[in-house]
Amino acid sequence: MAPAPDSAQREAARNLEIMQRLREVEESILSRAPEHDLEPSLDRIQAVMELAGDPQRTYPVIHLTGTNGKTTTARVIESILREMGLKTGRFTSPHLHTMLERIAIGGRNIEAEKFLRAYDEVAPLIEIVDAKSAEDGGPRMTYFEVLVAVAYVAFADAPVDVAIIEVGMGGSWDATNVADGVVSVITPIALDHQHFLGSAVTDIALEKSGIIKADGIAISAEQADPAVSAILSDRAAEVGAQLAVEGVQFGLEGGDVAVGGQALSVRGLSATYEDLFLPFHGAHMAQNATLAIAAVEAFLGGGEQPLDLEVLKAGLAAATSPGRLEVVRRSPTVLVDAAHNPAGAVALRDGLNQAFTFTKLVGVIAILKDKDATEMLEILEPVLDEVVVSRTTSPRAMRPNDLGEIAKGVFGEHRVTVVDDLPDALDRAAGIADEGGVGGGVLATGSVITAAEVRMLLGVTDD
Repeated sequence: MAPAPDSAQREAARNLEIMQRLREVEESILSRAPEHDLEPSLDRIQAVMELAGDPQRTYPVIHLTGTNGKTTTARVIESILREMGLKTGRFTSPHLHTMLERIAIGGRNIEAEKFLRAYDEVAPLIEIVDAKSAEDGGPRMTYFEVLVAVAYVAFADAPVDVAIIEVGMGGSWDATNVADGVVSVITPIALDHQHFLGSAVTDIALEKSGIIKADGIAISAEQADPAVSAILSDRAAEVGAQLAVEGVQFGLEGGDVAVGGQALSVRGLSATYEDLFLPFHGAHMAQNATLAIAAVEAFLGGGEQPLDLEVLKAGLAAATSPGRLEVVRRSPTVLVDAAHNPAGAVALRDGLNQAFTFTKLVGVIAILKDKDATEMLEILEPVLDEVVVSRTTSPRAMRPNDLGEIAKGVFGEHRVTVVDDLPDALDRAAGIADEGGVGGGVLATGSVITAAEVRMLLGVTDD
């Protein structure tokens, strides 16, 4: 008679069962329309939430939109609130390595078992809504809508004290907007996703302003276009929300480069906070932290109560933002950055100038077909000595030869190397950087997928 399995064997078998089930569920979710292929409507996600008992209304929400900086700002808000003793939920997108990264509870990626439990709660409801939509000639729920439903249920089941929610795209019709943020945060708005959001920055601002809700507090970054600021102001007035604007009610007072990041002085809504350490590089990261501090002040005391300085310092110092001007290897130094549009490229370029000095910096560039590759390359050209053009595994990736022709028009043929496969491109870039002697570096950028795949190639897969 075979001996009974011990507890370690039972645990291993259970973990294997969970991971197999997770793969099945992920494949099912991925079979749906992707994030970049959607129909602007809240009808389907609202129907699922109503059938689930509107779990997104069982906890307060801090809601974030904008073009760049959303994920970092959300993560800094979360880190500060966790340091203050609150149990947090965080929903961000896209992910770098695993779908579970998008849903965090208590600052950690949701456990596979909890993800599956939440999915099992909403799956029958999704089937009902899918069937009704099909009857009406409509589509199934999208990949993103399903993940929003899972996140909102998981946060209610936890339960969390507050959920920090980043939109997927836009604002008014983004699936996350079935929740009403008591605080809404608007990072800088620029052109991106024009095929969905509109070809003018004012069109995009109108769509994103839809997360500002009645009787809430809106925290806005300083916007480059005064017309964008006017749209946000009009929306706040229309719904009866308070609006606090960077550079007026709060702002960054000063910043200096420090070892491993930067030292900041921030004028918040209710106090000025000195000697803050932020473990990120670049002025855009300092702006993200400034927005986060104002958002936390607005959430905890309506912007009228100062935060405890030591707790704030600890929260900022503990914050992480993978894939954002992140050092993932030394000798040579390899940086990854998820910049995927012109505004992100500007922030990346300025961050490099502020925080790094390389004798030779080589770019590994892989960009998606629907992005403005020419403008992104033109922005990065002054800080890159050479570029190695490649592609990621994404079906949306631009072909290396096509991207190479664009790059040659920007950099000149002698500064451009085309390598089809990303692992080989990374090796080639490291070799070119080493030719410059001590102090050479590599920057991998062009999309979130580029940053993720280079991290994985170098064995960095942590959140």
